Amino acid sequence: MSTTTPADLFELHRTDHPVPDEERAKLLEHPRFGTVFTDHMARIGWTADGGWANRRVEPYAPLVLDPAAAVLHYGQEIFEGLKAYRHADGSIWSFRPQANAARFARSAHRLALPELSEDDFLGAITALVAADRDWVPSGEETSLYLRPFMYAAERFLGVRPANAVEFLTIASPVGPYFASGGVQPVSIWISTDFHRAGPGGTGAAKCGGNYAASLLPQQEAYAKGFDQVCFLDVAGETLEELGGMNVMVVHADGRVTTPAISGTILEGVTRSSILTLLAEAGHEVSEEPVRLDELTAGLASGEVAEVFACGTAAVMTPIGRLASDDFDLTVGDGGAGPVTVAIREQLTDIQTGRAADLHGWLYRLV
Repeated sequence: MSTTTPADLFELHRTDHPVPDEERAKLLEHPRFGTVFTDHMARIGWTADGGWANRRVEPYAPLVLDPAAAVLHYGQEIFEGLKAYRHADGSIWSFRPQANAARFARSAHRLALPELSEDDFLGAITALVAADRDWVPSGEETSLYLRPFMYAAERFLGVRPANAVEFLTIASPVGPYFASGGVQPVSIWISTDFHRAGPGGTGAAKCGGNYAASLLPQQEAYAKGFDQVCFLDVAGETLEELGGMNVMVVHADGRVTTPAISGTILEGVTRSSILTLLAEAGHEVSEEPVRLDELTAGLASGEVAEVFACGTAAVMTPIGRLASDDFDLTVGDGGAGPVTVAIREQLTDIQTGRAADLHGWLYRLV
């Protein structure tokens, strides 16, 4: 007896012009992050009168937007990021997509967008990966990055929630997020002039406005020779997160602290997974304010041994240098610390099927 799955509700319309096998193979040799996209995209429409309808996988193509589309004027949109991994037996899996679906729904609520069900979220990514399975790369530090997103498509000018919305998922074969790749340490500029989010704002939602606000300080960090920027709270006293990654501090005695989720920080799926693995490895883990003055004092004294950033795109990235207008400090010996390396290896081994999934985090797509 056959059982209908959420992916079965998506009607497949294959492209008449797929990328040739030889060209796709060449593109998959050294995929750069977010620059190459697969042949198809998953899509669902929503209207206030009809709800969610017309689930399909269709050829990847430019979107048609009216100049008065609400998203262009009022920024009503959200997105997610997760990956599909090819395991040694050829099967393809995602990592905790249910958590991404739940966060997507929370983001939608905050942006006054319709909430997409978990079934539709999982159905979209499964149907798309099934159609474009040949695009999932194999090899160290490679995966198929999945980008579900939703935007206000209604043609109108006026400050109110849109009555017509589009949800899509696109996919991109990727290698390492940072050009240095792997576990090479990065340098971080701590911004004291700009803030990513404030209390009561959209900091906990994964929406484009938060990232747009980070671009100027990120540009300034690049100009100073740094890889990324880290933001402080509105008082300028405690760490919050990088432009697109959470941050954690490893103390010399093995304790690990990370800024608490307080409405101004994105609740990262990778962050949550790492906290679980750290606790299981015997580390005392605490979610609490990380004061900048205490962090710099700890770096100077050696009480702070490692600092790392984490997120879906880069997984875990050691931070080798922290600086601002008032200080310039090396973290540990400037390299990747043992805790960062060990937990990163454990996490990526689970994601890629090299280690047993004891938490039920993996979700089979194909």
